[in-house]
Amino acid sequence: MASSVRSPALRALKPLFNFTLHDTLNPRPRTLSLRAFSTALSPPSKAVVYEQHGPPDSVTRVINLPPVEVKENDVCVRMLASPINPSDINRIEGVYPVRPQVPAVGGYEGVGEVHSVGSAVKGLSPGDLVIPSPPSSGMWQTYVVKDQSVWYKINKDSPLEYAATITVNPLTALRMLEDFTTLKSGDAVVQNGATSIVGQCIIQLAKNRGIHSVNIIRDRAGSDEVKEKLKKLGADEVFTESELQVKDVKGLLAGIPEPALGFNCVGGNAASLVLRFLGRGGTMVTYGGMSKKPITVSTSYFIFKDLSLRGFWLQSWMSTEKAAECRVLIDHLLDLAREGKLKYEMELVPFDSFHTALDKALGKQGSQPKQVIKF
Repeated sequence: MASSVRSPALRALKPLFNFTLHDTLNPRPRTLSLRAFSTALSPPSKAVVYEQHGPPDSVTRVINLPPVEVKENDVCVRMLASPINPSDINRIEGVYPVRPQVPAVGGYEGVGEVHSVGSAVKGLSPGDLVIPSPPSSGMWQTYVVKDQSVWYKINKDSPLEYAATITVNPLTALRMLEDFTTLKSGDAVVQNGATSIVGQCIIQLAKNRGIHSVNIIRDRAGSDEVKEKLKKLGADEVFTESELQVKDVKGLLAGIPEPALGFNCVGGNAASLVLRFLGRGGTMVTYGGMSKKPITVSTSYFIFKDLSLRGFWLQSWMSTEKAAECRVLIDHLLDLAREGKLKYEMELVPFDSFHTALDKALGKQGSQPKQVIKF
């Protein structure tokens, strides 16, 4: 935990207020005097904050924040759920290319219920279910106040945990299937990291379009059970990395055509295995590097197979003209979730157990489902 609870850097989060913070683990009385003259204020909030970059389990803590002004174009949202994504961890560590200035509240996506609106807000009312779209920082707190343009109203019947996680991972899967080559029914894709949420979404979204998927998982205890789970989602083939240490991997495909498109979120040898499956003119898209190892490509893949290597970063995609489709695509994905055609493993964890969930997200307890904080 951070050593001081009276940090000037942390007080910079609350420029309108003069107050004394206390750590929720040491609930001493606090003084709170308002210098703002707004009659519209949010409720007090509990938040996960970090004053400096570093190991998330060391630099984050849960504190109480005072009310903030709700201006005429603002919407105050009572947060219901928010996931712990790898990119959230990278932002706290300070290694993500785009990150909020510290001190900061963690969390980048989630779902909440409109608590109150400013006098000029149109189209949103208390009780509406909303998500930040595009995603926005500061979601790991019980009440979030942001401009109305940040919030997008979604169907109230949307499953809570899917609404909280629908943008970063499922939208990444959808865009990668759409943006790099034209796939038709009967074609095939190949991917590593198939147990990730993006990987699970690729399997199902491909299946919905009649596209085969070849999936690579790491060697681990219980791999047969993992294979069975992925096949129930619609995977055509699932191989461990060691099973692919053969000369002719394409001989394992049993009638599935050579994949035209591959997805890599691991790097190292796992990326090389994706390349081995690709047919002539195929493309491998890299969207992560969990192994922190470089991608090594044989010269022959470029000369004799004419393979292409591309990259995808959702935040960059959000800055293009295509991002105008974002909210329509989110509605489509939420429709699939409501219909049971898009599902992935998650674990809902009470906010009071945030650091337990963080430890799981950091891999301290082995492979775990996506951790979703429930407020």
